[in-house]
Amino acid sequence: MTGVTARDTTVGGRAAALLPRLALAGLATGVALMVLLQLLPPTSAISPTRRTISEYGLTSNKWLFDLAVLLVAAGSAVAFAALVRRRLVRPISAATVFGTLWSLGLLAVVAFPKTDWAVGPSVAGSIHRWASVVAFVCLPVAVIAAARAAFAHSPGRRRVVQALGVLSLLWFGLILAAVARWLAGGEPWWRALPLGLVERLMALTEVLAVAALALGLARHGGVPPTAAGDPSGAVTALDYEPGSGSFRR
Repeated sequence: MTGVTARDTTVGGRAAALLPRLALAGLATGVALMVLLQLLPPTSAISPTRRTISEYGLTSNKWLFDLAVLLVAAGSAVAFAALVRRRLVRPISAATVFGTLWSLGLLAVVAFPKTDWAVGPSVAGSIHRWASVVAFVCLPVAVIAAARAAFAHSPGRRRVVQALGVLSLLWFGLILAAVARWLAGGEPWWRALPLGLVERLMALTEVLAVAALALGLARHGGVPPTAAGDPSGAVTALDYEPGSGSFRR
């Protein structure tokens, strides 16, 4: 690489290695706070099988719910930023676009509370609902696309991340099937399945998908080994052509 010293490469490598760890910390803390919500009153009274996660945001523990969602959004954004930082994906790619929509959807979920049906429908509640749909659909697409580029040389990790992405879509498919039955004259979709449980499993699967992506980057950098005969590491991630499986010469 012209004009890049070994010191520059080392500093850049350390910075790139830090991002996945920050992502994992944000995701883990967000999930831990969400679990805590189910243990602390008054949110402990919310049914985890019938009531959606956003129900926490209608209680006095809203600040804790907001913090948990923001941490997951931030952790996810950092994970996708790590891919760009290491030039495993381009700044504008399927992984980054859909990953950004996931994080923005989570931010909208915080900014616009879900409808309080004890009061009645609201514009904020409608925005919240559609933001949730965008987030839940976009994240699986993002991780499936990211896994192909990040783990081109690690098929096991690639399959794990992609499987979690597919499973997330299947959870969402259960909700769509319930909606379709309702439109065909069946039972209301929110009663036809344990909505709270399905949503929690879907959210957990999606967070695990991002975490698996970040964990793979933290452990092995998501970068192919340096070229044979170059033990100095002069050929680095900066020389790797995203998604091509080859080095630039």
